[in-house]
Amino acid sequence: MANAFPYSTRFGVHRTMPERGRTQQEILAELKTMATEEDAAWEDGSCSGTMYCGDHEHYEFMTEAFGNFGHVNILQRDICPSATVFEGEVIAMALSLFHPEAVQGTVPVGALTSGGSESIVSALLAYRDQARAERGIVQPNIVKPTTAHPAFDKGGHLFGLEVRDAPIDPVTTGVDVDAMADLIDDNTVAIIGSAGNYGYGTIDPMAELSALALDRGIGLHVDGCLGGFILPFGEMLGYDNIPPFDFRLPGVTTISADTHKYGYGFKGTSTLLFRDPALRRYLYFFKTDWVGGKYMSPGIAGSRSGGLVAATWASMVSLGREGYLERARVIFETSFAMQDAVRSHPELRIIGSPTFCFAFTSDELDIYHVNDFMKQKGWRFNGLQYPDGIHMAVTGPQTNPGVSARFATDLDAAIPYAREHVGQTPFTGAVYGGAAGGATPEVDGFISDVMAGLLDTMQSVPVE
Repeated sequence: MANAFPYSTRFGVHRTMPERGRTQQEILAELKTMATEEDAAWEDGSCSGTMYCGDHEHYEFMTEAFGNFGHVNILQRDICPSATVFEGEVIAMALSLFHPEAVQGTVPVGALTSGGSESIVSALLAYRDQARAERGIVQPNIVKPTTAHPAFDKGGHLFGLEVRDAPIDPVTTGVDVDAMADLIDDNTVAIIGSAGNYGYGTIDPMAELSALALDRGIGLHVDGCLGGFILPFGEMLGYDNIPPFDFRLPGVTTISADTHKYGYGFKGTSTLLFRDPALRRYLYFFKTDWVGGKYMSPGIAGSRSGGLVAATWASMVSLGREGYLERARVIFETSFAMQDAVRSHPELRIIGSPTFCFAFTSDELDIYHVNDFMKQKGWRFNGLQYPDGIHMAVTGPQTNPGVSARFATDLDAAIPYAREHVGQTPFTGAVYGGAAGGATPEVDGFISDVMAGLLDTMQSVPVE
């Protein structure tokens, strides 16, 4: 792990509240130094995902929009009615990408959350409470692909849902629908599909999942947190491997899509879209007999900053469909060029049939040796496990001139490096693992302890 405290010797450490405040100019200068140095890690296009926009002018524009409303608590709508403009229109703009007109008998609605994880766990909370109220289910479960995001496991942990994992097809990397069907029982409240999944960027067989959900009378949540704000534009542009995954499929009941990824907003906003307003009602919270007055909130969060909502609205309105289409076009074309570079090496294999986000592995070499070499060249990929692989989410910075060509050149040199190091232990591994876990409770427990230690460090000051 990189130095967890890279600034402590340069700027000192606040171990207690300072007795006297510092000047604003001094503080801003310190923050500017940190930000400038950290931006250098992604500005050259060597970082997978993370910075989806990468356009400093766009960031400055959103920062100005944020500044007008950053101090506002949008829970208090009587003094900030603008929040209703921003929130309602962000939800409406998001819904417009997922064919709400295909829904008969009701009008799809949505909710704004703090990010993909909150969108996912909020959907599970709504499904749980709906099943409890309407079907009397007290021991609910969901069925998801093994490739689905860990936020579904987190939601199960938080809200008392059993999480059942269905295997994937090893070739397509889509979920095995027959295996998923076998895991459904009378206590199943929803099944899950990804568009696309994080690891491989591939889309689960949504039409089959839709039919399965309808047949069993349960919900189908489509996790579009990663692809929700780019796949619709890829479909508009006519690219392959993007089947319908939205409200055109009658079994789809909820969709999560992150405005803070390919919606090009700041981190801290996502959308959760509902086919039926009745399901959204199960997300609402009311306290009618509190001494402080009647309390209500539309989801898990209470107070929220108006700045993030305003900045997200500003991002979407400033780009418009034309802006999103053009950004999507260059991202898809860059991804295809980088995938071609991978396919030019018979030692490497693209996993599944991806689009803007892809992963590759090797049946001949240790793929982490490839990753080691690419890291020496400045690339920051995300490592996969089960099987080992390298994940690349193409974003705005990769579309800069020369980046995809540099990727191809460095990959050419990585293959002989990997051959030279056969049998040696690579330096890099899977981001979400780092070692072969899951074989025994002891190994899994050891890795969990290591990860807990990292989290402890991230929330601490350095030891004196």
